[in-house]
Amino acid sequence: MEKVTLSVTGMSCGHCVKAVEGSVGELNGVQNVNVNLEEATVTVEFDQSKVSLDLIKETIDNQGYDVA
Repeated sequence: MEKVTLSVTGMSCGHCVKAVEGSVGELNGVQNVNVNLEEATVTVEFDQSKVSLDLIKETIDNQGYDVA
């Protein structure tokens, strides 16, 4: 299991948190997703044999947020 913390811009409210946690959490291989609005970060625990970091970043991007 790998754990990464990504800097994500554009998140400002509870809806943003639900959008990111919901979409990333649905990916096969993602164990846990935690959004921190104050720090503008998304921490993801995932099985890299099932899902790539690039796909996680793309999923966040597709929700309308920018991964730094």
